[in-house]
Amino acid sequence: MKCLIVAAGQGSRLRGKGPLKPLVPIRGRPLIAEVIDRARRGGVDEFVIINGYRGDELCAALDGMAECDGVRVTHVHNPAWDRANGVSVLCARPFLDGPFLLTMCDHVLDPDINRLMASIPAGRDGVTLGIDSNVERMLNDPDDVTRVLCGDGRIERIGKSLTEFNAFDTGIFRCTPSMFDALESSQAEGEDSISGAMNTLARWHKAYVLDIGERLWIDVDDPVAYDKAERLMAQGLL
Repeated sequence: MKCLIVAAGQGSRLRGKGPLKPLVPIRGRPLIAEVIDRARRGGVDEFVIINGYRGDELCAALDGMAECDGVRVTHVHNPAWDRANGVSVLCARPFLDGPFLLTMCDHVLDPDINRLMASIPAGRDGVTLGIDSNVERMLNDPDDVTRVLCGDGRIERIGKSLTEFNAFDTGIFRCTPSMFDALESSQAEGEDSISGAMNTLARWHKAYVLDIGERLWIDVDDPVAYDKAERLMAQGLL
């Protein structure tokens, strides 16, 4: 299983922890190294990583990690890194021709979530999003998390501004190449985000969901979330 990691943005809200978000240290190692390790423990054996802001620094650091840990990494540069995250994902199209996982460089997941998503049987075209239906568990910022309205195992709508929702987007997807078709379609309509592509897939009846149950995850995109993640990791809960 391959995993695509989006690590192109500036990460300005974590600037106080370090100049380059993917390399911000958390419990002694870079944030992106934590994401990679958890994906490997979930069954991933190869990574495609999209860089952008200060991309040369990230590539050099990742090459050093890969050499030490035996991780296979393909680097892809997104020159339009200041646009929404779907632009970064579409840059990876030439490097992914089969099923793959997609996640973000700042989403720390219970490794069992990666394992759960990687175990989805091949054969069904479309994209499956890992969702957290425990919307009362305020581990992540409710004003920043992406909301999902789903039913019968499918996405109906997704977006940060939804007023009607029953799940949160955990930031991990099990994709087929139809993700790229949806990204092209949504970007042609002026919507550059991954959520925009998922709404397109929902209209195509190709957007599925898989509930992560009680497994924990956290989007480490600001100092408050960073401190929560460190505490949970120290306690062995994440």
